[in-house]
Amino acid sequence: MERVYILEDGVYLRKNGDNLVLTKNRQTLEEIPVRNLKQMVLAGYAALSGSVLQVLMQNRVETVFLDKNWRFQGRLNVDEHKHVQRRIDQYRNLSDPEFVAESARILVHGKLENMARMLQVRGKRMKNQELLSKAAAIRALGKELGSLQDVELIRGCEGHASRLYFQVFDHLLTNKNFSFKGRSKRPPKDPVNALLSFVYTLLTNEVQTAVKTVGLDPYLGALHVIDYGRPSLACDLVEEWRAFLGDRLVLGLINKKSISVDDFVYRDVKDTDFVDEKDLRSKRPVEMKPAICRAFLQSYEKWMQQKILDPVSGAYSTQSGQSVHGMMDSVPH
Repeated sequence: MERVYILEDGVYLRKNGDNLVLTKNRQTLEEIPVRNLKQMVLAGYAALSGSVLQVLMQNRVETVFLDKNWRFQGRLNVDEHKHVQRRIDQYRNLSDPEFVAESARILVHGKLENMARMLQVRGKRMKNQELLSKAAAIRALGKELGSLQDVELIRGCEGHASRLYFQVFDHLLTNKNFSFKGRSKRPPKDPVNALLSFVYTLLTNEVQTAVKTVGLDPYLGALHVIDYGRPSLACDLVEEWRAFLGDRLVLGLINKKSISVDDFVYRDVKDTDFVDEKDLRSKRPVEMKPAICRAFLQSYEKWMQQKILDPVSGAYSTQSGQSVHGMMDSVPH
């Protein structure tokens, strides 16, 4: 296995030969072979022995720490990328308003095209005029991008297109046990939004890894403004792939009834304002049960390894491989 997710609270990870052993209350939960392990993601509260840290560093296993809300906390780095010049070029280019605007236009155009294509393809298949109408409206916005020179106007165009897209997202749900009344986040207010937020977090983590691998600073982007703790470049690059990768996965699982409304915990929350992450968790109206969270992660890994046809080259590649290459080619050099 190349990637492992550890979701349990109160677990301890120790080394045993060529394996990492996950235990809780002195009971073995899982043995993880170190061989071929590329990434370990820990969500919640886990303890690692010193020998485990040494093995992870020696084998250059990227180790990502997330909180219980799947927000990024930190990453175990063996060393920083040595390509200093690449970051110097990134800082210089992203200080140039023309470069920022051009980069933002490219990113937003890709996002709008994927949203429009999703609505158009499914609108034709379902003979749904509302989907087709919104697809045409989003494509029309995409044509206006070339005339926009101000990055704030480009951001506004992206926001308008996203609102149009999510206005008809409910029409994409053929499993009528689920409903969608609009995009909500921090916290998500229904199961569909909870799944969307979860898969977007997974994709952003995927992109952040790719960004760091090539030696760029993930916290400085073009489309997303600088905000403390937010990996703006990773957020920029994932935008184009939300509909193509994230939304298609969520819709597939829901419409095939692989996920049910009973797979979620619901809370009657009156006040959703929060002061910190702990407070946010206690006020989440809905969240996945642990079993479905693990099942979703398995589906995500399988989905990202599916082979798809690249419409440009005509070659087959994995979802993750094509998306990472596409992401890294999205910003002009």
